[in-house]
Amino acid sequence: MSDQTAVQPPAAGEDEETPLLDRRPTSAESQISNSRLFLAVFSAVLGNFSFGYSLVYPSPVLPQLQTSTTDPRLWMDTEQAAWFGSIYALGAAAGGLGAMLLNDVIGRKLSIMTSAVPSTIGYMLLGGAVDRWMLHVGRFLTGVAGGMTAASIPVYISEISHPAVRGALGSCPQITAVFGALALYALGLVVPWRWLAVAGEVPALLMVALLALMPQSPRRLLSLGQHQKAEKALRWLRGKRYHTHVELSTMQHSINTQGKVTWSELAKPVYYRPIIISVVMRFLQQMTGITPILVYLEPIFAKSKVSIEPRYDAALVGAVRLFSVAVAASLMDKAGRRALLYTSSLLMFLSTLTLTLNSHATPCPLPPSPHNLTGLTLDYNPHDALGHALDAGHQTAASLIPLISTMVFIFGYAMGWGPITWLLMSEVLPLVARGVASGLCVAVSWLTAFMLTHTFTHLVDRFGLYVPFLGFTVVCVFCLLFTAVCVPETRGRSLEEIENYFRTGRTFTISQ
Repeated sequence: MSDQTAVQPPAAGEDEETPLLDRRPTSAESQISNSRLFLAVFSAVLGNFSFGYSLVYPSPVLPQLQTSTTDPRLWMDTEQAAWFGSIYALGAAAGGLGAMLLNDVIGRKLSIMTSAVPSTIGYMLLGGAVDRWMLHVGRFLTGVAGGMTAASIPVYISEISHPAVRGALGSCPQITAVFGALALYALGLVVPWRWLAVAGEVPALLMVALLALMPQSPRRLLSLGQHQKAEKALRWLRGKRYHTHVELSTMQHSINTQGKVTWSELAKPVYYRPIIISVVMRFLQQMTGITPILVYLEPIFAKSKVSIEPRYDAALVGAVRLFSVAVAASLMDKAGRRALLYTSSLLMFLSTLTLTLNSHATPCPLPPSPHNLTGLTLDYNPHDALGHALDAGHQTAASLIPLISTMVFIFGYAMGWGPITWLLMSEVLPLVARGVASGLCVAVSWLTAFMLTHTFTHLVDRFGLYVPFLGFTVVCVFCLLFTAVCVPETRGRSLEEIENYFRTGRTFTISQ
């Protein structure tokens, strides 16, 4: 992404439309400066950093809360651990529904800032917990904050960005969420679980401080009839050498032609098609198993008998996840959304299939036989010793299969179904219903995540890892088919062109 982007000059005769254009540069070419836009995006996505951090909080914490030395008031059995891992998703669903209202009442920017309140309170409860209820309430509140940011930040970014960089910037929420998760995994190697909660408060507070200095969405300001504020906000985001009137008039035309949507109008393809696509994508995204895998990463590796210590495995997977979303961001506006979704679905399918076969073939460990141990000690045979050594080497290599397969799964998810699901939601949803529909998408997503995360622990206890991994494999096939049949290619398209595609059902081109 370059810091400056050239755009076409305005049509002749438009110079005298408004005195605000007296500040235009004398050059015939309008220039976009992206530096302030990048700063605004960075300020917003700090909320996603906090979201990624809080989502995977149980991964290093649950093993510490299930040891024999844990305070009895905090110790967790399987059912309590399932609630600790999954209640976050219930909070995120509540936060998504709250953002559904707040996005249209107080705007995207203020909705993002408001999320810092439940986040801070939740981390205070986690850090100072003296009873299990404090841990569960703290997880729920950080989930509320995560749901609010998940519903608001992608919409805010899409509305302040221009088409040349919107794809890359649209992947930033996913990238910073991955950064947050990796920070949690890394800190979990050396920091006690209470101090992990204290550290989690920092990003949310920094987000509020920076976002207070950023402008509101120009689209929202125009929808409120605040034209001068919208022009000022857009000029701040694009730079002094940018001709704002062309983009503002396009936004205003889009707003004027939409009006208020009624329940009967939701039956029109321009409304129901993008909403259904967004909701189904968020449902399938969660059904791939990404949330339970991330939340229970260390316990999964422990049960898979990976030869490396589980906490180090988790950190390695976090690093791979970060690398993959960086690759996806660089390819987003080059390869296109659909190509990355195809690649993502295929990689996830192959990795979950491997995990399914591996978990089905992995035998339960049997206690060593004292008789056999005695025989090995007294009747030593060099050929037997060589056989045992080769068998041990084979087992060590085989024990890396779950780690490698999980890395491939995370790589595939972060290449496509992670960031593109968020980006497409913000691109295809109609402006008139965007606040409500984005909240609905987040609520559906996190209710699905709650159901899956809570059920995952019980399925593993009863059937092992084989059954849930088999289910994830089947879902990845549906992801591939859904991409082929339902998902449009939005690369390089303006939000107005995308909306016209759903209105006409056949073309992105807007008839003048």
